[in-house]
Amino acid sequence: MFMDASNIRQKSSEFQSPVLEVIKNRRSRRAYSDRPVEHAHIQSLFEAARWAPSSVNEQPWLYVYATRQQQPELWNRVFDALNDGNKIWVRLVPLLIASFVRTNFARNDRPNSSARYDLGAANAFLSLQATHVGLNVHQMGGFDPERLRANLNVPPAFDPVVIMAIGYPGDAGVLPENLKVRELAPRERYLQNEFVRNQSFLPQSTRDRERCLRLQCQRNTEPHLSAFIFFAVDKHFTAIELDEFLA
Repeated sequence: MFMDASNIRQKSSEFQSPVLEVIKNRRSRRAYSDRPVEHAHIQSLFEAARWAPSSVNEQPWLYVYATRQQQPELWNRVFDALNDGNKIWVRLVPLLIASFVRTNFARNDRPNSSARYDLGAANAFLSLQATHVGLNVHQMGGFDPERLRANLNVPPAFDPVVIMAIGYPGDAGVLPENLKVRELAPRERYLQNEFVRNQSFLPQSTRDRERCLRLQCQRNTEPHLSAFIFFAVDKHFTAIELDEFLA
């Protein structure tokens, strides 16, 4: 299927190919138990992040973590930076991690355009390790970066990127109704053919033509004609070939 804003993009909750169990089991839950996260597990999360790939092995990430029961003051400094919508469910989370990037290379102080990408890889490793030991990770971009910077006295060389809520899964029944519905809903992801290509992009004029043809299909009452148009578009018939057929 050709990707275009006019398409209805297809999703599924089923896995199309075999993947690791930790990938199947990973969720971004909002319901947490108040059970503390063991120190050994916390260390294992950062050990997983440590071994993530990065541009020229720069490893530009930095983490500040706080446990709610043992470090309530530090925990509250991180919590305070969250948006109100996140505070509703984060209030019981036992472990918060603020993640940062060093914006310039340490070796030459030049801007590192890959820093945020590299942090994303490290956070992905951390999240999968968390799933492996029975923990849930919910990453949040909904926070005030400047408030977090002030609360933690973050040096100017580092930028805040995401805050992670981590802990053991809890009872979804404690969540507000709107969040409980989202918590219990099955995960869905776009099908591979929505974001994977094995060819170059078409010229803009051809893409515009395809868009018009797809809209025509949606209005067309003749199923055989609609099926042909979709087949022709997906096989990248030229606009001239399509025009000749539809004339």
